[in-house]
Amino acid sequence: MKRFTAQSADPQIIIEELLNGGGAVAISGLFTPEDIAEARAIVMAHSENETEKVTHFQGAAEQEGKINLQRRVWNLLAKGEVFSRMAAHPVLMDILRKFLGTEFIMGSIAANRILPGGPGQEPHVDYPYWDFHKPETHPMGFNGSFPMNAQVSVILDPFTEESGATAYVPGSQKQLRYPTAEDGFHERCERMLGEPGDVALFYGVTWHCAMPNRSDHDRSAILIQYLPKWVKPMEDMPAALPQSFLNAASPDMRQLLGLNYPYPEVLDAARAGNAEGRA
Repeated sequence: MKRFTAQSADPQIIIEELLNGGGAVAISGLFTPEDIAEARAIVMAHSENETEKVTHFQGAAEQEGKINLQRRVWNLLAKGEVFSRMAAHPVLMDILRKFLGTEFIMGSIAANRILPGGPGQEPHVDYPYWDFHKPETHPMGFNGSFPMNAQVSVILDPFTEESGATAYVPGSQKQLRYPTAEDGFHERCERMLGEPGDVALFYGVTWHCAMPNRSDHDRSAILIQYLPKWVKPMEDMPAALPQSFLNAASPDMRQLLGLNYPYPEVLDAARAGNAEGRA
């Protein structure tokens, strides 16, 4: 995985790597130790008793007894201002505006905490590609001429091979299909290794999965999903946020929450001036 710093994170080089290279990059220096400590403390506080919350790709059936060792924390924007700063970091915004379009949105922001002994995941691709195993649900001629997803993992605990750092198959984003058992994922994969504060940025159609945590410490990260403005988000984030948050949202945060994109709307009730402007 190619590595960049906040200062060397050239958007064009990174986009080329996401589309035509390995499919993932690492960026260091975006967040301070204080940012990471604050975010981690909030995640720990909200995940001590969060074992029943929705998660995805739990792993193989024989690991079902360990599901409580993988925990998600949702609606992070309402749980601390640090998460807004992470989601709208200027370096990330600059890269993603070129990758997904200037008015891209955020589809989800959550924490994934895998405790020691926690299971890994099945190799998969991310929303909105995550049901590629059902090709009949997608349009004919579906292709990769443009990306519909970017994923950011802000690392809160050391991502090592022992702690279950995300595994991925470099170049698999060009396959544009769901991984199968015949693909030999675990024989071909590399790891998204990193220290607390590092960011893994990858194209969500790259085959990847969390690996089992065999270390003596948690393996936690903030997972942020970004989408083109017209892709239906995975989470209805505005509905989960207080009106005071929406009223005070910065221009970047309004964009990320999709508040600048009016659709779908009841066009029969839309103001005439707005309707005429869209004719």
